[in-house]
Amino acid sequence: MAFDFKKEFKEYYMPKNKPQIVTVPKMNYIAVRGMGDPNEEGGAYQAAIGVLYSVAYTLKMSYKTDYQIKGFFEYVVPPLEGFWWQDDVKGVDYSDKSTFRWISMIRLPDFVTEEDFAWAVKTAEKKKKMDCSSAEFLTVEEGICVQIMHQGAFDDEPATVALMDQYLEEQGYENDITDTRMHHEIYLSDARKTEPAKMKTVIRHPIKVRK
Repeated sequence: MAFDFKKEFKEYYMPKNKPQIVTVPKMNYIAVRGMGDPNEEGGAYQAAIGVLYSVAYTLKMSYKTDYQIKGFFEYVVPPLEGFWWQDDVKGVDYSDKSTFRWISMIRLPDFVTEEDFAWAVKTAEKKKKMDCSSAEFLTVEEGICVQIMHQGAFDDEPATVALMDQYLEEQGYENDITDTRMHHEIYLSDARKTEPAKMKTVIRHPIKVRK
């Protein structure tokens, strides 16, 4: 049976619908950076998603090619994730999506090296006949964070974030969102196929001990 990150690392992908504190280790990702409204038809965000999945599935299916990745094992492609921020905005202003900046990403298995990644980008470009040069190999160590499972529309996230903030206040922590530690979402539902009220999204914020 293929390795499934969501099942094997439930503490990072399947939190409860109440806040919890977690220490997130170093992970590698396929990442594409951009800005603008993620809902824009044919926009930069949708183009980025296409690049991410092209490279991700090239790596996943590499064992069927002449290119052999050392230590490879079959796995389920992890869920889509994203870091989100807006210049000069504390937190997230959902009323103005055009100002969003983002890093959209998909986790890589630890056995994928930067050399393997470069092969996958070139191979995806040839096979899909698309420009995948925006994809980068990104390593992130988030450290101590608060997270929660949000069920519902993305526009309803502020109420869930408020629960997280209240929990931090009670536990003696505070948000530590900076230029390098950002609002993080993990998408467990396909927004194209799931009605908004049933969508599940992990929301994660970096934190620090309140002084």
